[in-house]
Amino acid sequence: MQTTTISFSNIHVHGELFTNLLRARKQSFIVQNNWDLPQADGMEFDQYDTPASRWVAVHERGEVLAGIRLTPTTARCGIYSYMIRDAQRGILGGEIPQKLLYDEAPVDPNIWESSRVFVCHAVPMALRRKVHMELIDGLNRAARELGATRHIGLIDANWPRWYRRCGMDGEAIGPVLHFADGDFQCVATNLSLKMH
Repeated sequence: MQTTTISFSNIHVHGELFTNLLRARKQSFIVQNNWDLPQADGMEFDQYDTPASRWVAVHERGEVLAGIRLTPTTARCGIYSYMIRDAQRGILGGEIPQKLLYDEAPVDPNIWESSRVFVCHAVPMALRRKVHMELIDGLNRAARELGATRHIGLIDANWPRWYRRCGMDGEAIGPVLHFADGDFQCVATNLSLKMH
């Protein structure tokens, strides 16, 4: 099992890994979760998949097992910045509630947003925890290499149960919200204490 951080600068080195990641996202978010998201050629993508972002993939023998996207909170592409901020500003059409944060969404070179987090449904239960731990470790390592001291994300509201198990230091930065298919909450993860 390998964990790879993909960028537009190194995408050519990794063969089909990036397209396989987008295919796995389609399977997870469109097929399994039945979310209405953009897709083409069997891949799921959105306005945040730009050269400013990075993607962490856990993979084995060409098969993507899990993935996550990192986007700087300083990103700009047309009217878009990053998902949490754009939801708060109301430009996502109400897909995500605007009142998802207690304060104004940060714009800071040391804070990155994590989004499009998934572990493939086909990963056997006996391997899921290991794959999840690899993904979280890859996320934290990639974020630190990008200069992040924190990353923020809109995640399942049960995060307090597994954050400590993963050795993560997190805090709620918004209320628990029920929308789409569950309960979600914005969380900030402090990377300065997890330096290994």
